[in-house]
Amino acid sequence: MTEAQIRLSIFLGMLILMSALEALFPARDRVQSRRRRWSTNLGLVVIDTLTIRILFPVIAVGAALWATREGVGVLNVLNLPIWINVILAIALLDMMIYWQHVAFHKIPMFWRLHKVHHADRDLDASSGLRFHPAEIVLSMIYKMGIVIVLGAPVLAVIIFEIILNACAIFNHANVKLPRWIERPLRLVIVTPALHRIHHSVVECETNSNYGFSVIWWDRIFGSFTPQPKGQLTLGLSEYQTNAPSGLIWSLMTPFKPKPRQD
Repeated sequence: MTEAQIRLSIFLGMLILMSALEALFPARDRVQSRRRRWSTNLGLVVIDTLTIRILFPVIAVGAALWATREGVGVLNVLNLPIWINVILAIALLDMMIYWQHVAFHKIPMFWRLHKVHHADRDLDASSGLRFHPAEIVLSMIYKMGIVIVLGAPVLAVIIFEIILNACAIFNHANVKLPRWIERPLRLVIVTPALHRIHHSVVECETNSNYGFSVIWWDRIFGSFTPQPKGQLTLGLSEYQTNAPSGLIWSLMTPFKPKPRQD
């Protein structure tokens, strides 16, 4: 199997698995039509994928191949054993994606794009795929730059991309894990219950739990929130309508003024 086939197989397998678990062990009742939301969220995936393929014939793995061939990047200069390079690259890429996420919350221009992701009033496996195409483009530019600066090995980038996609589907899933699984798991990774807090309408909760895989960065950098302060409402306070489940709304909202709240 090729690298693309492996990534696609794991992506589809994780999406099917978490969707099945959501049906069996839902954490929350839905407030919007699943059919319309999924049509929009999967529609965004198609648009995002086509946009990346058109604008970036060479993506993160290609950037890693180039850096390795040219001997560019910190890890290529250090010339450490390959297994150390792979582990370091995955860890550093993970941390840099954490900081990217923080930036998309803190910088107004980026938040206008990222709020499309947060406007989803239900949270399930499809929400992990819901991103505006412009955010995906900026994320790819950033990721390629980090890969080249690090001199990340190709294997590390492939593993990281698989982890990134799988974790995005897992921690957005509308799944209630048993306490005996949740309690030890949240010491290491971002569980659906922890990430659900990040999608709260309460601003201080939205600006916490930025990690997508391990919870360590939030603990180290002081952005960890273990429990919501009260009853958890998902989405954004200014968009508590059915509008966010529409595809056109999701594509156009970053370019519209913020609605007034009475």
